[in-house]
Amino acid sequence: MLLLDIIRKNVCNEVYIIAEIGQNHQGSLETAKLMMLEAKKAGCHCVKFQKSDLTAKFTRSALNRDYVSAHAWGKTYGKHKEYLEFSKEQYHQLQDYSYEIQIDFTASAMDERSLEFLADLKVPFIKIGSGDANNFPLLIKAASLKIPLIISTGMQTISTVDKIVEIMEHAGNDKYALMHCVSSYPTAPSDCNLQMIPKLMRRFPDVVIGYSGHELGVCITRAAVLSGARIIERHFTLNKNQKGSDHLCSLEPNELLSLVQSIEQFKYKQFLLIPTYNVNEILQMLEENDEHLEAALSEVTKKEILQSELACRSKLGKSIVAARNLDKGHKLRAADLSIKVSEPSGISADRYFDIIDMKLTYSVDEDKPITENMLMP
Repeated sequence: MLLLDIIRKNVCNEVYIIAEIGQNHQGSLETAKLMMLEAKKAGCHCVKFQKSDLTAKFTRSALNRDYVSAHAWGKTYGKHKEYLEFSKEQYHQLQDYSYEIQIDFTASAMDERSLEFLADLKVPFIKIGSGDANNFPLLIKAASLKIPLIISTGMQTISTVDKIVEIMEHAGNDKYALMHCVSSYPTAPSDCNLQMIPKLMRRFPDVVIGYSGHELGVCITRAAVLSGARIIERHFTLNKNQKGSDHLCSLEPNELLSLVQSIEQFKYKQFLLIPTYNVNEILQMLEENDEHLEAALSEVTKKEILQSELACRSKLGKSIVAARNLDKGHKLRAADLSIKVSEPSGISADRYFDIIDMKLTYSVDEDKPITENMLMP
């Protein structure tokens, strides 16, 4: 499998290209199949969906909140997500179709139940999205499965990325890659921070670094490849004007084809035999004199959560919630805690290990967020 060869660094003149269908299928199985076929025609190696068990990913209050949006498929956020979620049987049909047209098929695991589902489906790898990059229990469980993983790092600090690597190393799982990502839709060129790719390569020399882009067009993604990304993921759509919040930052078939052809040219010219290029070299190789590209390649001092990512973090960032009813004075254990998208939000998921053994100053009902004022040493 090409992805595993890239992760193990058995090949150096290759890039694995993922068309992220996500939920751009509008809840239609036939549309999903058509998108898979178009991605195959464009030359992608893989199509990827998003798998959620709604009650495992969201608290009841998050699912029941009113969802007033031009992109809504239901009156509540839960009904909206339910409309777009494929069933187990539909996933089997999509997987069968992937075998028929010979393209890799997988999905992001958005919660632990979905992780188990994808493992049972025997997908070639599992994606952990940026919203779960600080969901350490999910990462520990994923690492233990020994299935190849691709982990996006949007909305996260470098300390969280360090923790991801530590978890993988502790599990003895070296079949994973990290994706530089900015969780802003669409991402402004000045926020793309492509120089983070070589920084991550230097910090984690044994780990392959990829790029999951949400910017408009393909030029910045082409530069990401020359910066060192060896796995590329872009959202894919048949029409950017369709209903749904991800379509605008997605690539249409002609754009996806253009990106694949550019990468094929890089391979033909053997550009990828060199791990990474500097900014001037990239601009010369792309023959671009574009202020947006230069902004995307500007120097980055450190990896931090960007202002443009706060909206996504607020909407889809995970919080620590009570897994059952907990009494005042109770000393927290791992079994007491779940990590979900919560409305309202609670303590960020990356604090999970920090609050174990702390005592509650208030009683907390099951599925309710745990907040700072509820805790004491």
